[in-house]
Amino acid sequence: MAYFWTKTFHVVFVIAWMAAVFYLPRILVNLAEAGDVAPVRERLVLRGRRLYRFGHVMMGLAIVFGLALWLHFGIAGGWLHAKLAAVLVVLAFWILSGRWLKRAAAGGALPSSRTLRLVNEIPVLLLVAIVYLVIAKPF
Repeated sequence: MAYFWTKTFHVVFVIAWMAAVFYLPRILVNLAEAGDVAPVRERLVLRGRRLYRFGHVMMGLAIVFGLALWLHFGIAGGWLHAKLAAVLVVLAFWILSGRWLKRAAAGGALPSSRTLRLVNEIPVLLLVAIVYLVIAKPF
């Protein structure tokens, strides 16, 4: 029973983190398109900071429950290493998005909105790979 609750919480917190991973770049797109309209930029930066904080909490809780699954319940296999590698790439994307937000908050330039839209597809593809690895456990 504890295994299923642990797995449930892990999945819920991963979903919440991924929502933040998907939405923060959208805020960055809006920032890139806002130009020099100060009230809009301030509101978007505030939303981005709150979302980034929320995402960190969700990511931390997902990691805690994921570690419990791995260490306490003995989840293992080659698929897990591949999944963790993909998760690390999503984490790198999350950190990069946070740095872009910090740069925008300081008045710095962002990549173009087109570039941000394209880059935002990376976590979607990684999520597909992660879900496949977890469900199929191909190796």
